[in-house]
Parts: sequence; structure tokens; C-alpha cells
Amino acid sequence: MKSKAFEHAHFAHCESGVMSLMMRHYGLPLSEAMVFGLSGALMFAYLPFVKLGGMPLVAYRSLPKSIIKGLQKNLGIRMKMQTFSQPQKGSEALDELLAHGEIVGAQTSVFWLPYFPEEMRFHFNAHNLIIYGKENGDYLISDPVFEAPVRCEASALQKARFVKGVMAPKGLLYYPEKIPATVDYATIIPKVIRKSAKRMLKTPVPIAGISGIRALARKIGKLAKEDRRYAKLFLGHIVRMQEEIGTGGAGFRFIYASFLQEAGSLLDSKVLDEASEMMTSAGDQWREFALMSVKAIRSKKSQEIDFFSLRMKLESVADAEAAVYRKLLADKLV
Repeated sequence: MKSKAFEHAHFAHCESGVMSLMMRHYGLPLSEAMVFGLSGALMFAYLPFVKLGGMPLVAYRSLPKSIIKGLQKNLGIRMKMQTFSQPQKGSEALDELLAHGEIVGAQTSVFWLPYFPEEMRFHFNAHNLIIYGKENGDYLISDPVFEAPVRCEASALQKARFVKGVMAPKGLLYYPEKIPATVDYATIIPKVIRKSAKRMLKTPVPIAGISGIRALARKIGKLAKEDRRYAKLFLGHIVRMQEEIGTGGAGFRFIYASFLQEAGSLLDSKVLDEASEMMTSAGDQWREFALMSVKAIRSKKSQEIDFFSLRMKLESVADAEAAVYRKLLADKLV
């Protein structure tokens, strides 16, 4: 693999941003949208039995590290991924990799990264970044969600890499050992797109894919029977998971729309261009649902919250996404 002087760039999402930077650094230019789309990580899941801050987990993409692993599998990349039981050994391994000129991906906790503004810190342990050097005891970091490179004290980074709790990073470091010189997009893109569409439409799990969106909509419809304060907290939690944590649900839909557009240009496919426009429209509907929810949260005690309208809006989001996936499965992509 040939590398060049490392160049930071700003992205919408940390994991896809890190992989885009890594591929670009080693000679395989892939946009963030292509990384996300080719990884096959688009997903939706409503997991009422998994709690985050006492509220059910709502996910708009597949599990953390699935972008790394999906891209690796679908493009034939070989990634080295290491976790550590002892922080000291994890730090020594990082320093050794940097001494050999590697740029290194790492999983961290947002809460313990001191360069994050305090108002943006929360206990999310699956934040990805690239460490590309060490200078005067500080690590040089390319954090994809920041506009410029940042520095981080060694002790603070070690704390962020070895924090305990849900999705504990366990000091995870990763970097590519082999990257293909070329990619057969005409073969890989349709295969990955159809797999993602099938998973969203036909998963037998009733709380995943389109069925998962509808399950969440039904839950919202039942919030009228719940305590008003709990109902507002529930809606606020959905909006936070959708629009604030990571890229947000609508954000992932917009990234996937960009992927479909880029794929359409590569393969000269009108079907993919049309699907891109439909997915953008679905992303817009996610944002409209978030806006309706925020207005409900801020309503006065004397005002009734229209949970039925919120449910119907989310059902329409499910309809819009389902139409995209049905088109991608029914029409010839190339």
C-alpha cells in the first residue's frame, strides 16, 4: 500500500469518515457516502429491551464497527483490529504503530475527549477517530466530525479508549493491511444495494428494518396512555437518537441518497438516480417527524399532544423508505 502525507477532512459521521480518510490515505479514494453505502450498514432497529439512559435503543444504522467490517468484506480489504486488556499495552501498541508511520483508527468515548466542548460530551463509547502522530506528549488526532485536526493529552486519550460500560472500546485500534488497487463497482454496487434493500424490507425480525419503523410508530400511538412526562421524554429520546447522536437517522438517509447518486453516476443508472431522489425525500420526512416531535415536547400542559399524527407521520416515513427498497429490488440497476 502506498501512503502520502496525511490530510484531515471533515465528515458527517465518525466511522464512515475514518474509513474514507484511511482509504484515501492509502490510494483508494472513496467518499464518505461510498464508504457507507458499500459497507451495507444502512439499517433501522427499535430495541425496547436494550436501554440507553433508561430509554429503548433506536438505531438508524447497523452496529458500531459494521461500517469497517462491511467495507472490509465487500471490497476485499484486510483490516487489522486489536483490543487490549491493559491500557498500558494499548498505549505502547499505538506508539509503536505511529513510530512505523501508520495512521491508526481508534474507538473512544466522546465524554472523555477533552477537545469536545462540554455541551457536546455524553457517554457514547463508539466514537471513531484517527491518530496520525505524537508530539510533545500529545497525540495528533484527525476527528472526522471536527473541521480541523486536534491534539489530545496521552492520559486523556487512554481514558477515552479504555472507558467501561455499554459498547466499551477496550482500546480498539485498527488499520488496513491490504487495500485493493481497483474495485469492480459494476459487480459490487448492485450486490450490496440489493442486500441492504432485502434486509430493510424482508427481515423476519419485527423490530428491525421497515417493520421496526412501524413498531416504533405503534409505540408512539400508545404514548397517550402513558404519563405525560414519560411520553415527552420518550419523544425527546427518539429525536436525540435521530438527530444528535452520531449522524442521526435522517443524516444516514441523506448519506445513503448521496451514495445512490454517486453509484448512479459510476454505473450510468437512471434507476439509482431516481432512487437517490426518493431516499432524499424519505430523509426530509424523518426531519419533519423530528420537528413535529419537538413541538409536542415543548407544548404547554393545557395542550393535548397529537400522538396519532406523530404515529401517522412515522408510518409515512416507513412507506417512503419501503418504496425506495422495492424499487431497488424490482428494477434493473445496471
